[in-house]
Amino acid sequence: MKKIIITGANGFVANHFLNYLESRKIASDVLGIDIVDRSTNIVFKYVNFVYIKQDMLNMDKIDNIIFSFQPKYILHLASFSSVAYSWKNPVESFKNNMNIFLNLIETIRKYGLKTRILSVGSSEEYGNINASVLPLREISDLDPLSPYAVARVSQEMLSKIYFSAYGQDIVMTRSFNHIGPGQSDLFVIPSFVKQIVEKIQEGQNKIILKKRDITVHRDFLDERDVVRAYYLLL
Repeated sequence: MKKIIITGANGFVANHFLNYLESRKIASDVLGIDIVDRSTNIVFKYVNFVYIKQDMLNMDKIDNIIFSFQPKYILHLASFSSVAYSWKNPVESFKNNMNIFLNLIETIRKYGLKTRILSVGSSEEYGNINASVLPLREISDLDPLSPYAVARVSQEMLSKIYFSAYGQDIVMTRSFNHIGPGQSDLFVIPSFVKQIVEKIQEGQNKIILKKRDITVHRDFLDERDVVRAYYLLL
């Protein structure tokens, strides 16, 4: 029986990860942590899922949860993941994203747990890339251009320190944009789909989409491929 903690467990990625475990019949004890009430209450056959509403900035609470559960794996998804939000609320965004991760890895260090942590980063760490340097690789230069991206790079730096100084088992990603069923229409692809569906339902034949800068080129990953990769990395 695999013992897994998922932070940000009420989010889009976490739900797909749980479905991945269930669909592969992977027997797991999964403890989900998030700051909000759980929006769905699915009963699984192979996954024993327990959800805790908890602010991860509360070090004492996180300490107790991790010590009690003794996870073998942690999938760390919790963050303010919006670049736009980080521009509007840079201090809150940075402190939240950095401190919840630090609380997590410091608790693992404190108790000497042999836990593998998947630290999910972002392609935003690379900044704006000229096509001449593609494809990007792990050794490509980082050039964060938003408070959100700076926090993600800082998370990597902390991971490297806790690996080299304390021997923690931390695996890092720089994940690109995800798309898939259930994603919020705050993100670009679901936003386009929602606008199209609404216009069709209104009987409109000509659809004009509200959009921002479309000169930017981005890679998109299907969420079901992403969670499979996350499981294999863990």
